[in-house]
Amino acid sequence: MKYFQNKPKNKITLLSRAQALAGFTLENLANNAGLLIPNDLKINKGWIGRLMEIYLGVNSYNKPEQDFVHLGIELKTIPIDSLGCPIENTFICTTSLIKNISSTWKKSNIRNKLSNILWIPVEGNNNIPLKMRRIGRSFLWNPSIKEDMILRKDWEEIMDMIVFNRINYVNNYRGVFLQLKAKTSSCRSLNRTISKESEIILTLPRSFYLKKDFTKIIVSGYHV
Repeated sequence: MKYFQNKPKNKITLLSRAQALAGFTLENLANNAGLLIPNDLKINKGWIGRLMEIYLGVNSYNKPEQDFVHLGIELKTIPIDSLGCPIENTFICTTSLIKNISSTWKKSNIRNKLSNILWIPVEGNNNIPLKMRRIGRSFLWNPSIKEDMILRKDWEEIMDMIVFNRINYVNNYRGVFLQLKAKTSSCRSLNRTISKESEIILTLPRSFYLKKDFTKIIVSGYHV
């Protein structure tokens, strides 16, 4: 199996590269790329994603932009069970909320990340050894008008909470499609503080996730 150091020229090339990985195990791909396979993903959570990047020619290297910025496409691996259902919520991006108060949905980093996604399903059942887990059939997705409206509403609710100083509600926010988590455990203790410390709380990074109930709808629409 060939892996690429050059970035794909267009969406067709990218999707072709990704779909060519279907059926291979993580061991197949890791051995071919000369990578060691970790014992588990607890402290190597991004390992599968990095492996996929090697084969697809990703060039963003964790910058706050799409993985294939020249194509306007983000790459996301998604662990699925034996029925093809997502096992966990999907990380989208980390953000500093206080810097986004004056931003709009259309100009937000999260909308940029969600505008076009290359999904790569991977077997995720814990009873399957990591090295034996297989890659599923990849597909390109972008939110429908209705989905974009719901995502925007979730995001705007978060921004409203910040403006009106409802800090306790910001942390661990769960919308219809989006979930927001504090990046550090220290937020739990800071949640008990009074409003004068709100700016400190808001400077702590947060992570946006797509809820697995939503990604289940996405995945099922492509018959993975």
